[in-house]
Amino acid sequence: MPDAPLSANVVSSVAEIPAAVWNGLAPNHDGVVDNPFLDHAFFLAAEQSGSASERTGWLPQHLLLNDSAGEPVGVMPLYLKSHSQGEYVFDHGWADAFQRAGGDYYPKLQCAVPFTPVTGPRFLARDDAHRTALIRTAEQLATRNNVSSVHATFVTEAEAELARTSGWLVRHDTQYHWHNQGFSSFDDFLETLSSRHRKVTRRERRDALAADGLTVKWLTGSDLTETVWDHFFEFYQDTGNRKWGRPYLNRRFFSLLSAAMADRILLMFAYDGDQPVAGTLSLIGHDRLYGRYWGATRNVPFLHFELCYYQAIDYAIAHKQLVVEAGAQGEHKLARGYEPATTRSVHWIGHPGLRDAVAQFVAQERASVAREQEQLERYTPFRHGERQ
Repeated sequence: MPDAPLSANVVSSVAEIPAAVWNGLAPNHDGVVDNPFLDHAFFLAAEQSGSASERTGWLPQHLLLNDSAGEPVGVMPLYLKSHSQGEYVFDHGWADAFQRAGGDYYPKLQCAVPFTPVTGPRFLARDDAHRTALIRTAEQLATRNNVSSVHATFVTEAEAELARTSGWLVRHDTQYHWHNQGFSSFDDFLETLSSRHRKVTRRERRDALAADGLTVKWLTGSDLTETVWDHFFEFYQDTGNRKWGRPYLNRRFFSLLSAAMADRILLMFAYDGDQPVAGTLSLIGHDRLYGRYWGATRNVPFLHFELCYYQAIDYAIAHKQLVVEAGAQGEHKLARGYEPATTRSVHWIGHPGLRDAVAQFVAQERASVAREQEQLERYTPFRHGERQ
């Protein structure tokens, strides 16, 4: 813990924390946050649009840590949750078991970027002493308010280790990421694949566009008009309605985000003439492209793969991005050159009995994830010896 005394405040809106303070505590280059999902503007858009609010079960309870001079030294994005939706790390089984045993799992505290399965720092501070202070403060907040648990999802490996040494439980899961090996073109990347996978990829790319005469455009910055966002929101709603019944983000969120950080947003639209028929949204990081949302108003074979995976690779190569993160889950990404990557979350459980049961579960789960990833590595599409 830091030698100097610290004080902590619970902040009910990200708007109460200056953007310069928030962004200055996140990893950044020249004031631009490396991971756009950690930018103050992203949280502000989620809250001001009403997407992350008390009404939707995401009550902001952000922790702001100050030193003895009153200077901010740490921030934890934190929400009081009345459910487990929009988190992508599933604890519904824990909640059900605790409820059946007579406990109250909800409300719980969730340290997260709302609705976003993207790894990045969650304990925003310049050193581990202050990160540990944030961890301890979250525990104290939960205990004082009789909250069952605190969860920090999609944390970095270093943060997971720091939380583990503080007594938190660690979970692992798998995503699929593409890695740029200094490729000069998509064909250069294809040369690392087996012959069979090269043929399949070329056929999928051809069939996705040529059969329907579609074209693809990359849209960012001033391209992102309200009309463009209307089209994208139609795509987003279609996917959301089919997958989980109600999209988490509302239309206003996208306008607010676009106004604040249009140059970090990338839409990829497929057009039939002048009419958009499908689209994806990604955010542009310092050295990574983060794929998030996809939708379409026309069912075209392989168009999902083209826009979400192959076009993302094209963009990363063209802009020298090192990694493409293609979102949560999806073993079908493996055949398209995306490799298994470990994601981590950490959990503080107040009730000793529940904590012991969860500790056994996550230990078995970590072992299962490790075995699964070992098996998945055998099914990557690369020629033998091509990967580092």
